[in-house]
Amino acid sequence: MGFTPALHAEWIKIRTLRPLVGGLCAMLSATLLFSVFSVVSASSADAATGSGGEDLDPLFSVLFGVSFGQIAAIAFATTAVSSEFHGGALRLSLAAVPHRGRWFAAKLTAIALPVLTVGLTTGLITVAVGSAVLGERADGLGTADRLRGALGCGLYLTLMALLAAGLTAVLRSGTAALSILVPFLLIVSFVVGDMSGDVADLLPDRAGQVVLHSRWEGPLGPWTGLAVTALWTATAVVAGAWRIRRRDA
Repeated sequence: MGFTPALHAEWIKIRTLRPLVGGLCAMLSATLLFSVFSVVSASSADAATGSGGEDLDPLFSVLFGVSFGQIAAIAFATTAVSSEFHGGALRLSLAAVPHRGRWFAAKLTAIALPVLTVGLTTGLITVAVGSAVLGERADGLGTADRLRGALGCGLYLTLMALLAAGLTAVLRSGTAALSILVPFLLIVSFVVGDMSGDVADLLPDRAGQVVLHSRWEGPLGPWTGLAVTALWTATAVVAGAWRIRRRDA
């Protein structure tokens, strides 16, 4: 079987599994919900203190929910890959596509395309809604900043989903991958960041999220930060491909 039929088969698996469709929907809803909550909280705090929002990063404020939307993205990816390791599903997939590298490439593509599509949609909607709620405090955001934030949202979520997919292939368990990634993203990254200075800027989530800021400090800019995240993702994907080639189905 060639790559296109393999991709079509993987896409059928994704769109017919309710948890995967739910994960895509959760990615948009979680990002939008927490972003709006962040904007409302920031506006209320500025009004209470009378600070005028001078210290507010308007772009990151309206895209704050991406930190939570990425959990849905990695859950989507881990479920899509880990489902192959249950009930002999991988043996059936490899019987249809004997070339393991081609199958894994099709699986990753079937994960990346919907995440990228939903991620870009999420970014555009969240920036529009968040800017409207933020009101005058969003006046400093130019069109270029808004588009960069929306594009960065889609790319960042896609990279994190593929990183999760690669790690799941290495561990052959979605639960194990989530037990590593979720605490890391929600807890460890922040603790390490507070203790290690610029070293933490090279972590995949912190590096990639620079693109969500209208202003930033540190050695990485928006696109170099995404490039660092892409390197982490490429490492996980290569390790996952090696594991699939070496391990019996």
